[in-house]
Parts: sequence; C-alpha cells; structure tokens
Amino acid sequence: MIRVISSRGTSRASIRQRTAVLLGCTAFIALMPAIAGAQDAEADGDSTVLQTITVEGAGQGDADSKTVVANRSSAVGKMPGEILTTPATVSVITSKEIEQRAADSVEKVVQYTAGVTTDYYGSDDRFDYVKIRGFTPFTYRDGLMVGRTWTGVREEPYAFERLDVLKGANSTGYGVSDPGGAINYVTKTPRSERFGEVYGTTGSFAHKEMGFDFGDNLTEDDTLSYRLTGKVQRADGEFDFSENDENFIQAGVTWRPTDMTALTFVFDHLGRDGTPSGGGHPLYTDFDRDRFFGEPDYNYNSTNRNTYNFLFEHDFGNGLSLGSNARYSKSKTGFGYAYIWDASGAGSLADTLANRNYFGSERSTEQFVADAHLLYEAQFDQVESRTLVGIDYSSLDSTGANYYTAAPQIDWANPVYSGGPGALSPYSNSQQDQATRAVYLQQDLIFFDRVTASVGLRNDWLKLDDRNLLTNTTSSGDYSELSKRVGLSYKITEELATYVSYAESVAPPSTGNEPTYGKQYEAGIKYRPDAFPAIITASIYDLTLENITTYEAPVYLPNTVEEIHHRGLDLEAKVELTSNVSLIAAYSYIDSQIVDAGGTYDGKRFAQVPEHMASLWGTYTLAGEGDRGDMTFGAGARFTGSYYFDNANTRKSEGAVIFDASLSYAIKENTNFQLNVSNVFDEKHVANNDGGALYYNPGRTIYATIRQTW
Repeated sequence: MIRVISSRGTSRASIRQRTAVLLGCTAFIALMPAIAGAQDAEADGDSTVLQTITVEGAGQGDADSKTVVANRSSAVGKMPGEILTTPATVSVITSKEIEQRAADSVEKVVQYTAGVTTDYYGSDDRFDYVKIRGFTPFTYRDGLMVGRTWTGVREEPYAFERLDVLKGANSTGYGVSDPGGAINYVTKTPRSERFGEVYGTTGSFAHKEMGFDFGDNLTEDDTLSYRLTGKVQRADGEFDFSENDENFIQAGVTWRPTDMTALTFVFDHLGRDGTPSGGGHPLYTDFDRDRFFGEPDYNYNSTNRNTYNFLFEHDFGNGLSLGSNARYSKSKTGFGYAYIWDASGAGSLADTLANRNYFGSERSTEQFVADAHLLYEAQFDQVESRTLVGIDYSSLDSTGANYYTAAPQIDWANPVYSGGPGALSPYSNSQQDQATRAVYLQQDLIFFDRVTASVGLRNDWLKLDDRNLLTNTTSSGDYSELSKRVGLSYKITEELATYVSYAESVAPPSTGNEPTYGKQYEAGIKYRPDAFPAIITASIYDLTLENITTYEAPVYLPNTVEEIHHRGLDLEAKVELTSNVSLIAAYSYIDSQIVDAGGTYDGKRFAQVPEHMASLWGTYTLAGEGDRGDMTFGAGARFTGSYYFDNANTRKSEGAVIFDASLSYAIKENTNFQLNVSNVFDEKHVANNDGGALYYNPGRTIYATIRQTW
C-alpha cells in the first residue's frame, strides 16, 4: 500500500488545534540550634513545639485508594508539605486514579498530567518514554535515585501507592536531575490493618493477567504487619511475533516496636519478557500496526531485577524526627531486534526492498542508594519553622555492550524473514562506576499562617570512572556541584495561594565532560476549595538547559549548542465535585527554542516537544438501586499537538486527539467488574519518524477486569 503525503494534514491539524483549545478551556534556621531548641522546648516559654509530621515519602497509604485529589506531597524534597502552599508545581497520581484508568505503565499513569508528553516513540516499547516540560525526567523511589526514564527499566505501577510529579528544575530535593522535572514513586508498604484485593484481567492481544495486593497484622498489638503484592501477565503485543509477559512480586514487613519508631523492609522482583518493536514501517506507506518487518528470531526485550528497600522512621519527640531510607538493586537487561532504516522509503510499487539494521544491547547494573535526614519543627510566636538537613550517598556500577550491524533487506510487499545476525562483536563495551555524595538543607518558614518562605541548598560530589573494555583505557572525572532553590508562597485566603520560585538542576555528565545545568523561574496560583476535594493549579515558567557537552541521548545536540530554552504555561485541575462526579483536566503550552548562534539549530524547536497539549478525564457514578450495584462511567480525551521528530525541524507530526473510556459495575459488595478501552476510535498517526522508518501510536485496546476486595 502506497500513500502520498499531501496537504490534507494541514486541515486535520487545524481541527485538532481547535479541539485542544476546547479541552484546555528567608531565612535559615541552623540545625544545631534547632536540635538544642528541641531538647529545651518544654522549658522555653517563648516557643511551642509542633506535632511531628512523619517523613514517609509523602505516602498517604489507604487515602490514595479513596480519592484522586491529594493534599500533601514531598515531591519538592524530603520534607512533606501541603500542595497548596508549596512554591512549585506538583501533580499527584493516586492509586485510585491509576485503577480508574487501568494504567499499566508509567506512560499511561502520567498521560493525563499537565506538561507531560508520552508515546513520542510510538510502538518502541523498550523504555518509559516520558518528557516533563520538554525534557526527560529523572525518577526516584521513596526519595532515592533510580535514574532517567530514557534507557531505564520500565517500572511496574502496581508496586506503588502513588506517583508524585514535580514540574521544573530542582536538584536540591532529591539530587542530580534534568531541568524539566522529576517523578517520585511511592512504594506500597504494610498497613496496621487487614485489607486486600485480587483481580483477573483479559482482553486485547491475548492478554491474560492476575494480580493481588493484601496485608494484615502479624501481632495483636499492631507492632508487626506484612504486605504481599504481585502480578503475573501473559500477553502479546499489537504486532506479529510479539510478546508482553511479566512476573512481579513484592513483599514487605513493618516493625513498630514503639509508637515513635517504624522499620520497613520491602523486597520486589520484576521480570519481563517482551519485544522491542515491530521494526518500523517503510516511509511513505500506510500499513496496519500489526505488520512486522523485523526478525522473529532476533526480537527480544528482557528485564530481570531484584530490589531491596529499607525505610526507617523515628520520632524523638519535641518536634525532632529522623528518617532514613536505603535501597540495593541488581538488574540484567537486554534487547535485540532488526529495524527498517531506509531514507529513500517506498518510492514506488517497483521499489519494495527496505534496508534494515540489527541493534542489540546487554547491561548488568548494581545500585546502592542511602539517605538519612533530620527534621525539626517548631513555632516561635507567629512563625512556624521546619528545618530538614541530610546526607545522601549513591553508588552505581554498570557494565554493558552495544551491538550494531547491517541486516538483510526485506521485501515489504512480501516479507521473507532471514533470521538473526549470528555472532556479533560489540561496537562499544564499557564499565561505568559512579559514586555520589551529597549534603542538603531545606528550610521552610511560615509567617502568620500566610506567607511561606522556602529555601533549599544541596551540594553533590560526583566521582565518575568509565573503562572502555575494547581498548582497555579508563577516563575519570570528579565534580562538586552546588544547586539552589528559593520560593515564596502567599495564602490570599484559606483556599487560594500564589507563589514564585527559582530553582536549579545539575545532571551528571559522561566522563570527560562537564555536568549539564538547568534553571527555572516560575510563578503560579493554586486553589483548594473547602466545599469539595479539589486542587487547581495555574503556572507560568521560564526554563533553560545549559552547558550541553555531548551529542548523546536524550538531547542529540552537538556541544556547540548554547542552551535549550522553554517558556510555558501549565493548567491542571483535579476535582471531586460531588461523591459521584470527578474531573481531571490539563492544558500545557511550551514555547521551545534551541539557541545555537550561527549554527544549524538556532531558533529551532527541541525535538518531541509539542506546542500545545490538553487532556480531560471525568467519571460519573450512578448509585445502585435494589439489586443493581453502583455503576461508574469514565471518559477521557488526550490531545497532543504537532511536534518535530528531529532537532533540525525537517520532519513533523500531525496533532491528534485520542479518546479513552471505562465502565465499572459493582456486582455485589466488594466484587467489581471493570471495562477499560484505550484509544476508543483506534486513532492512528505517526508518533515517530526517525528519517528511516515510521512508528505509529498505540492502537485500541480493550481490557475487562473482575476485582474482589476485602
């Protein structure tokens, strides 16, 4: 099938842009005096000690399963606070929202979040492809570094209570990161009560899935609790010769020897056997998504990871508490596939041979991360003070090889597969060791319960060693980087607050290069009504990525480029209007510009950054009557404006609107049936054109789930 690209896309794009519009419609308190003040607080008549806020990664436990509106988060740092008065833009996706939309990947979890772009690599399923405010985010788990979504392990959302999404630069909170934002995964941990669920799912592409999540107390006095979470999946992908299998298990135990102390251990294992992609489709063609132009005998994407998590909390009383987390993980990942790369494309019916390449990667990684911090809270007359100081250490050892060679051509009119590449020699093979030590200070001062002044300082010491195993040479680098954050929030009323902030980020370099820096200026307003649960945020920002020292992913820009400059607007609302109506709405605008004075990219937009994005998701619950149980109807729409596939701005997508829907029915008490449809109308568009092949957005999927809770 041959398709000629014509000007018809212009009218489609304008219609979609109109649809988008419709969808859119200090001071410091030093630590030592603070601790001394805690010890002497009872004797000091001029100060009042506040009730301690337990440091637990912002997890709300069971509350996240009952609402889509979160009021607290520690996304800006390890000190939890109210979202209303936090001088930054924060979005929280609770477990209730994740379940409503049956979001089974990080991309799906965050795709209704303002400022977030997903699915920009189309049918390529190797990683979680996410951008926040135009840049690839770093991810964290319970405040501890995981890594970039780009080239990282695809996480299992069922492991987490919630995802906290921070928009913009902020290395003072959790550490090194890119300036667009960060995602913090909050692990499911044991509760001091009996609870549970078991579910089964079936649907599109031979999908079969079973999961469970339950826990209880092991002792009558609630001092020892456990939680067991798991998921087994067997499925195909949406293209021929595909696989999408997963085994996941997570077990946790919490010991509470006193009311002031809690120690939690969580182990999880993630195993995936999948396929990277369908190999792409030839340029200028319009095949169905299921057509496969790779090689069935060389088409794998595997993950095997074990993670050990330790979380410790202790309340000393008098406003002083200690929090400490540690994580050790060991993983093996690898993929290999054949893909089309033929810049001439399908020129005519007589030219049906497409050039292809083999690409593979194998990597083993060990990571150890630990953090300890003290939080002191007190009130002096009309000034509330919260001081957090901590240390952070991480060690990352990684060994990996990449393989690349030409593959036999394939006749896309009559595909005949030729097999795998046989023995391959790596074009790169390296061992990388990265050690990071950090100290940080965060200070919040709240004056008259109206004005919140927030300051953050962090210094990271980075030590990098990169050994080339092909040449047996080693390069090293040592860096000391200070990052800063300052913010001011003012409560106009008890429901309305406005804020301004400045924040910096530092991203670790490859050896021999300098770190990449980011900075952001932001102003916004937040509304949290008393009448019903809701949080509504509007923010504008000026964001810059500087000191680009490498051509490598995820920027793919030469080091002659001065900076990438993003200015934008984010609007987001999460609202539960009544007990049976909820609404999530988002709109984003990004003005993207590459600064490359006199160069090829000067004035161009950064690749995969849409100018406009919008989304709307709503649910309505029809209360049960007689023998009929509650019925909940959900519907959503996601608009992604056009974006360039390359930094030279020579290839561009069309804007697209995708509709989703859900239906939930309470068969009887604690037994629920749920139906979710993603991409209801099977909208098909090119999500990525790398200059050699086309990759389409995911097609329609239908999943049915039976869930039993207790």
